[in-house]
Amino acid sequence: MFVFSIFMLAAVLCAVCLYALWNARRTHRMRKVPFRKLTDFRARMRLQAFAFTPGGTQTTLLKATGNDLSPEMKTFYDKTLIDEAEPNLVHDQFGQERDIPRNGGKTIEFRKFSSLPKASTPITEGVTPAGNSLNVTSITATVSQYGDFVEVSDLLDLTAIDNVIVETTALLGSQAGRTLDTVTREVLQSGTNVFYAPKVAADGAETPVTTRAGLDKTALLRVKDVFRVAAFLKSMNAPKIDGYYVGIIHPWVAYDLMMEAGDAWQETHKYAKPENIFKGEIGELGGVRFVETTEAKIYNDDTCPANGSNGKLSVFGCLFLGANAYGKTKVDGGGLEMIVKQKGSAGTADPLNQRSTVGWKALKTSELLVPEYIVRFECCSTESGTVKAN
Repeated sequence: MFVFSIFMLAAVLCAVCLYALWNARRTHRMRKVPFRKLTDFRARMRLQAFAFTPGGTQTTLLKATGNDLSPEMKTFYDKTLIDEAEPNLVHDQFGQERDIPRNGGKTIEFRKFSSLPKASTPITEGVTPAGNSLNVTSITATVSQYGDFVEVSDLLDLTAIDNVIVETTALLGSQAGRTLDTVTREVLQSGTNVFYAPKVAADGAETPVTTRAGLDKTALLRVKDVFRVAAFLKSMNAPKIDGYYVGIIHPWVAYDLMMEAGDAWQETHKYAKPENIFKGEIGELGGVRFVETTEAKIYNDDTCPANGSNGKLSVFGCLFLGANAYGKTKVDGGGLEMIVKQKGSAGTADPLNQRSTVGWKALKTSELLVPEYIVRFECCSTESGTVKAN
């Protein structure tokens, strides 16, 4: 009986030791494989349907030479790239859209319709009036190409939707969006309707400003300026966008304006239809719906006001616009594509098959159609001494 008890005790101790060893090894493996990687692995197993035969250049253009991407992978990567790019296209969202020219053409045409004169002559009964005709002006613009790529190590897996490509696509999509948005922004900034914020003394007295260099830290975008710009657009008969004009401003300008506006500022969640807000929209004031973006233009060059011994004060180029003020090309339908080249596709330039590349390429143009419908309002902010040009 005593021997049997010793045997049972030894068996229990052995079982406890084996369980402790197994649990330690299991915990070690789990530490080495984070939950995210386990999730990615399961996702990749589910996405094996996207597999394709390696070899040659991989591009999301189905008709391109050497294209081995399956339609499913093309759709996935192009959609991912565009989805990542579109949130950055703040300046793009208010223009007339045109498709990318077919058959590789570089010229795109926008149409501008002139207003009809008043029909102030009474109509004679039974007599058909002479009528009028539409005056359509064609404005052509040349499409330019933009793009970039990054190199990825030979660990890149092109047999399925790879996590490395997905994460790289997110970074490239953001870069593409900001690049294409800047193309449109610079066109809008070239308008000739320019207002300057007045300088304000300590006693509240205002001094008009007529040049960028004449601004100072007190020359902020204020409530009365918003009403003034809106009145100008109305005087130009600029059509509204969903019943409002639109202002595109930097977060620091938005801060100054909202602090002064107080209760007059209407936040987006208080809209009657908050689901119909624009990308980046933050609120409404004086019949203008404001969109905020860090990509709003900031000037800091020799044309800007001096900042003592600290160089120049940065000046913000705020944009106010009505409908149909400008035109731009779409990012979908060939406007933005992703290109993936796997290791070895470079031939002798990559003799050890070490490098793959993931990149994007876009065709883009924007053009002012009715300059009268756009105002550039230049001002400083409380942070003009610290922010940099963009």
